Amino acid sequence: MDIRLINIGFGNIVSANRVIAIVSPESAPIKRIISDARERGQLIDATYGRRTRAVIITDSGHVVLSAIQPETVANRFVVSKEGQTDT
Repeated sequence: MDIRLINIGFGNIVSANRVIAIVSPESAPIKRIISDARERGQLIDATYGRRTRAVIITDSGHVVLSAIQPETVANRFVVSKEGQTDT
């Protein structure tokens, strides 16, 4: 199993293999997910004080906040996957 890392802004990186979803923080259910993760101690704020634009949910239950658009993060997944060589 090969580990792929994705830049989520400001030099912060997440493991692509652990990501379940990348969503916008605008809806009430996502805001609840963020609040619940904060209470559980599983919220990672990687926004550096900027506005949250993407919420990344991992298979471990951690929630990562990013200041870059969800589409940008998703595009980085695609580019990373295409640049990979199968052996």
